[in-house]
Amino acid sequence: MSENGTFKPVIVGFLCNWCSYRAADLAGTSRMGYPATLRDIRIMCTGRLDPTFVLRALEKGADGVLIMGCHPGQCHYQEGNYKAIRRFALLKRTLRQFGIEEERVQLHWASAAEGVEFAKTVAKMTEEITALGPLEWSRNWPNEDPHIYAEEAAHE
Repeated sequence: MSENGTFKPVIVGFLCNWCSYRAADLAGTSRMGYPATLRDIRIMCTGRLDPTFVLRALEKGADGVLIMGCHPGQCHYQEGNYKAIRRFALLKRTLRQFGIEEERVQLHWASAAEGVEFAKTVAKMTEEITALGPLEWSRNWPNEDPHIYAEEAAHE
Protein backbone atom coordinates (compact mmCIF):
# COMPACT_ATOMS: atom_id res chain seq x y z
CA MET A 1 0.00 0.00 0.00
CA SER A 2 1.15 3.52 -0.69
CA GLU A 3 1.00 6.40 1.77
CA ASN A 4 -2.54 7.38 0.73
CA GLY A 5 -3.90 3.85 1.23
CA THR A 6 -4.17 2.82 -2.42
CA PHE A 7 -2.64 -0.41 -3.61
CA LYS A 8 0.68 -0.01 -5.46
CA PRO A 9 1.92 -3.39 -6.71
CA VAL A 10 5.46 -4.68 -6.41
CA ILE A 11 6.57 -6.42 -9.59
CA VAL A 12 9.85 -8.32 -9.76
CA GLY A 13 11.33 -8.34 -13.25
CA PHE A 14 13.80 -10.96 -14.44
CA LEU A 15 15.36 -9.25 -17.46
CA CYS A 16 17.70 -10.73 -20.06
CA ASN A 17 21.09 -8.99 -19.98
CA TRP A 18 21.37 -8.73 -23.75
CA CYS A 19 17.96 -7.39 -24.72
CA SER A 20 15.28 -6.47 -22.22
CA TYR A 21 17.67 -5.14 -19.56
CA ARG A 22 19.12 -2.85 -22.20
CA ALA A 23 15.59 -1.89 -23.29
CA ALA A 24 14.94 -0.90 -19.66
CA ASP A 25 18.14 1.16 -19.70
CA LEU A 26 17.05 2.84 -22.94
CA ALA A 27 13.62 3.62 -21.46
CA GLY A 28 15.28 5.18 -18.43
CA THR A 29 17.92 7.21 -20.24
CA SER A 30 15.30 8.42 -22.73
CA ARG A 31 13.11 9.49 -19.80
CA MET A 32 10.16 7.43 -20.98
CA GLY A 33 7.45 7.45 -18.37
CA TYR A 34 6.39 4.17 -16.81
CA PRO A 35 5.31 3.22 -13.28
CA ALA A 36 8.00 2.74 -10.63
CA THR A 37 6.58 -0.65 -9.66
CA LEU A 38 9.27 -2.85 -11.23
CA ARG A 39 12.23 -4.18 -9.24
CA ASP A 40 14.48 -5.49 -11.98
CA ILE A 41 16.98 -8.31 -11.71
CA ARG A 42 19.45 -8.79 -14.54
CA ILE A 43 19.90 -12.40 -15.62
CA MET A 44 22.14 -13.61 -18.42
CA CYS A 45 19.31 -15.40 -20.23
CA THR A 46 15.63 -16.10 -19.60
CA GLY A 47 16.36 -19.71 -20.53
CA ARG A 48 18.45 -20.01 -17.35
CA LEU A 49 15.75 -18.67 -15.03
CA ASP A 50 14.88 -21.32 -12.44
CA PRO A 51 11.09 -21.35 -11.83
CA THR A 52 11.72 -21.51 -8.08
CA PHE A 53 13.08 -17.94 -8.28
CA VAL A 54 9.70 -16.80 -9.59
CA LEU A 55 7.84 -18.67 -6.85
CA ARG A 56 10.24 -17.33 -4.24
CA ALA A 57 9.65 -13.75 -5.44
CA LEU A 58 5.89 -14.24 -5.00
CA GLU A 59 6.41 -15.86 -1.62
CA LYS A 60 8.59 -12.98 -0.42
CA GLY A 61 6.04 -10.30 -1.25
CA ALA A 62 5.94 -9.61 -4.98
CA ASP A 63 2.45 -9.12 -6.39
CA GLY A 64 3.62 -10.04 -9.88
CA VAL A 65 6.65 -11.23 -11.82
CA LEU A 66 7.71 -10.07 -15.28
CA ILE A 67 10.04 -12.32 -17.26
CA MET A 68 11.41 -10.49 -20.27
CA GLY A 69 13.96 -11.61 -22.81
CA CYS A 70 15.14 -11.51 -26.40
CA HIS A 71 12.63 -12.15 -29.16
CA PRO A 72 12.40 -15.83 -30.15
CA GLY A 73 15.13 -16.61 -32.64
CA GLN A 74 17.33 -13.73 -31.46
CA CYS A 75 18.76 -15.23 -28.27
CA HIS A 76 22.47 -14.67 -27.72
CA TYR A 77 22.60 -18.24 -26.42
CA GLN A 78 20.72 -19.64 -29.43
CA GLU A 79 17.81 -21.43 -27.72
CA GLY A 80 17.41 -19.70 -24.37
CA ASN A 81 14.12 -18.02 -25.09
CA TYR A 82 12.63 -21.30 -26.38
CA LYS A 83 13.60 -22.91 -23.07
CA ALA A 84 11.95 -19.97 -21.30
CA ILE A 85 8.72 -20.55 -23.24
CA ARG A 86 8.63 -24.22 -22.20
CA ARG A 87 9.40 -23.44 -18.56
CA PHE A 88 6.82 -20.65 -18.54
CA ALA A 89 4.10 -23.07 -19.67
CA LEU A 90 4.97 -25.39 -16.78
CA LEU A 91 5.13 -22.45 -14.37
CA LYS A 92 1.62 -21.33 -15.36
CA ARG A 93 0.33 -24.82 -14.59
CA THR A 94 2.05 -24.72 -11.20
CA LEU A 95 0.48 -21.34 -10.43
CA ARG A 96 -2.98 -22.75 -11.23
CA GLN A 97 -2.34 -25.66 -8.87
CA PHE A 98 -1.46 -23.18 -6.12
CA GLY A 99 -4.56 -21.07 -6.74
CA ILE A 100 -2.55 -18.06 -7.93
CA GLU A 101 -3.84 -16.07 -10.89
CA GLU A 102 -1.75 -16.79 -14.00
CA GLU A 103 -1.77 -13.10 -14.94
CA ARG A 104 0.55 -12.38 -12.02
CA VAL A 105 3.47 -13.93 -13.94
CA GLN A 106 4.02 -12.78 -17.51
CA LEU A 107 6.54 -13.53 -20.26
CA HIS A 108 7.33 -10.78 -22.78
CA TRP A 109 10.00 -9.94 -25.36
CA ALA A 110 11.90 -6.71 -26.05
CA SER A 111 15.06 -6.09 -28.03
CA ALA A 112 17.68 -3.64 -26.81
CA ALA A 113 16.20 -0.96 -29.10
CA GLU A 114 12.64 -1.35 -27.80
CA GLY A 115 12.60 0.98 -24.82
CA VAL A 116 9.10 2.13 -25.73
CA GLU A 117 7.85 -1.48 -25.78
CA PHE A 118 9.48 -2.11 -22.41
CA ALA A 119 7.78 0.95 -20.87
CA LYS A 120 4.39 -0.05 -22.33
CA THR A 121 4.75 -3.59 -21.00
CA VAL A 122 5.56 -2.41 -17.47
CA ALA A 123 2.66 0.08 -17.52
CA LYS A 124 0.19 -2.53 -18.79
CA MET A 125 1.30 -5.15 -16.29
CA THR A 126 1.08 -2.62 -13.46
CA GLU A 127 -2.53 -1.89 -14.43
CA GLU A 128 -3.37 -5.60 -14.56
CA ILE A 129 -1.77 -6.40 -11.20
CA THR A 130 -3.41 -3.35 -9.61
CA ALA A 131 -6.79 -4.65 -10.82
CA LEU A 132 -6.06 -8.08 -9.30
CA GLY A 133 -5.07 -6.55 -5.97
CA PRO A 134 -2.36 -7.73 -3.60
CA LEU A 135 -1.28 -11.35 -3.70
CA GLU A 136 -2.37 -12.98 -0.49
CA TRP A 137 0.11 -15.84 -0.59
CA SER A 138 -0.91 -17.31 2.76
CA ARG A 139 -4.54 -17.89 1.78
CA ASN A 140 -3.40 -20.64 -0.61
CA TRP A 141 -1.46 -22.67 1.94
CA PRO A 142 -2.66 -25.05 4.64
CA ASN A 143 0.34 -24.53 6.94
CA GLU A 144 3.01 -22.04 7.93
CA ASP A 145 5.74 -23.16 5.50
CA PRO A 146 4.55 -22.64 1.89
CA HIS A 147 7.99 -22.62 0.25
CA ILE A 148 8.23 -26.38 0.77
CA TYR A 149 5.22 -26.89 -1.50
CA ALA A 150 6.46 -24.33 -4.02
CA GLU A 151 9.85 -25.97 -4.42
CA GLU A 152 8.35 -29.46 -4.65
CA ALA A 153 5.88 -28.38 -7.33
CA ALA A 154 8.52 -26.51 -9.33
CA HIS A 155 10.70 -29.60 -9.55
CA GLU A 156 7.96 -32.12 -10.42
